[in-house]
Amino acid sequence: MHPSFVTGADASHAIPIWFVTATNWAEVGAQLGASARDFADAAGFEPKPGRHLLLPGADGVLGALFGIDAADAPAGDVFLPGRLPDLLPKGIYRFANAPHDARLAALAFALGTYRFDRYRKVEHREVRLALVNSMDGEDISRIAEGVTLTRDLINTPANDMGPAELEQAARGMAARHGAKVQAIVGDDLLGADFPLVHAVGRAAAQAPRLIDMTWGDPAHPKVTLVGKGVCFDSGGLDIKPSSSMLNMKKDMGGAATVLALAHMVMDRKLKVWLRVLIPAVENSVAGSAFRPRDVYRSRKGITVEIGNTDAEGRLVLADVLALGDAEAPDLLVDMGTLTGAARVALGPELPAFYTNDETWAAEVARYARAENDPVWRMPLWAPYQGMLDSKVADTNNVSINSFAGSITCALFLQRFVESAKVWLHFDIFAWNASSKPGRPEGGECQVARGLYALLKDRYG
Repeated sequence: MHPSFVTGADASHAIPIWFVTATNWAEVGAQLGASARDFADAAGFEPKPGRHLLLPGADGVLGALFGIDAADAPAGDVFLPGRLPDLLPKGIYRFANAPHDARLAALAFALGTYRFDRYRKVEHREVRLALVNSMDGEDISRIAEGVTLTRDLINTPANDMGPAELEQAARGMAARHGAKVQAIVGDDLLGADFPLVHAVGRAAAQAPRLIDMTWGDPAHPKVTLVGKGVCFDSGGLDIKPSSSMLNMKKDMGGAATVLALAHMVMDRKLKVWLRVLIPAVENSVAGSAFRPRDVYRSRKGITVEIGNTDAEGRLVLADVLALGDAEAPDLLVDMGTLTGAARVALGPELPAFYTNDETWAAEVARYARAENDPVWRMPLWAPYQGMLDSKVADTNNVSINSFAGSITCALFLQRFVESAKVWLHFDIFAWNASSKPGRPEGGECQVARGLYALLKDRYG
């Protein structure tokens, strides 16, 4: 159980939290009694989203009022209860009345307790939530644990989170769940036919590697997750400006996210044969760095001209997608922090996703909405394939112009997938530029919660 939750005897004296809106304020006030309502009126409390008030009692806090959005608010935030851990004094609390979605409110509460404290002391308030018996506390906890894992991995700087440390994180998870892990490291990547992974990572002090984790029953449907693990991206010889390089410790956000999703799947013991593939590299500048106009033969046999060394994520994913696709999985998912174009089109909070499967596209969108884990489908617009033409190779890794950057990246990757029954590609940001309820500034787990809910219903 997540440390912010309690059940059983520990919950018997929990302090009530009353969720209020302009619509239910009169009803809640009547239940509180005249003295509590008079105190709220005297304190100037208004039932507006985010407002809170502690109600005093003879033995301390009698209860707490917390304003939330109306049920029909067009821009309402169901994660608003994620603010509560920062607002409430030490204690054990319970929901006295149901918010619009009690499960998501409890999850937001847990996510709102997150602190990244590896390098400095950070205050941890002992604010805990008593879960009612109708809530699946174990499932909410495994989701919160997965999100915490992603945030911790992304927030850790590259000097402590290189390819070797990312491999160790994967091995630690595998040991917890009884999964198997192997890694192909350094020049062994060439012998194993992963030339693009090797080319991108060979200039770094830490050797590049392919992390390969398997779990489950081979007789079950095969789900393969591929995550971009660029532990730092300088841009390579097409070096980034300092402003663009500042947050590039997060460029392994795709790998961190697939590890979170894998944790949820394995901890729930879904009936799948799971494979997790992570190309873990650092894109560095050195004499051995790959160069613009270099040409490499990929694992799939497609030759790739390097139009820009800062489009390295799609290169490492291409080799690994070819590996995963060769087994014709029932579902092949890849994700990574790939293009600024996706951020320009959709902003940082709305990851782009691509697929040609209409059924899965609708399901991904539906579960994402239900889990408050938003995504937006973008088109695999085939006529743009010509933007990737090369005069010397089968394809370029970047477009000949600045248009449709996220789409052309997806089209590039699509060339390496042909046997999977369903392919989903996610272009994520993996970062909160500012803090919001339940979503502190820093590394963020996008997409995984919605995908887990979908997989749980299909394979649970």
